[in-house]
Amino acid sequence: MIARIWRGVTLDSKSDEYLDYVMRTGVKDCRATAGNRGVWVLRKVADGRVEFLFISLWESFDAIRKFAGPEIEKAVYYPEDKKFLLELDPNVAHYEVVVGSGEPS
Repeated sequence: MIARIWRGVTLDSKSDEYLDYVMRTGVKDCRATAGNRGVWVLRKVADGRVEFLFISLWESFDAIRKFAGPEIEKAVYYPEDKKFLLELDPNVAHYEVVVGSGEPS
């Protein structure tokens, strides 16, 4: 299994609205893609900013390509991301899951 990890930062005042947006876009699209094994969205609040860590789990790199396209190292952004995010990191990271426990919701 492969974990695809993306990080984004927004202002605290926009974090709840951004989380709703992420649920309607990235989370929904990942879950609807064949080969997706789950999605976790983590949030950390500090100093008026909120960092989101988006972790999607995939059965293979081919499955990731179904979601992200041929250049799987590039982040997938949606039209309104610019409205919320303080910067748009162009890349994501992929890790082989070597130990796991439980099921993401």
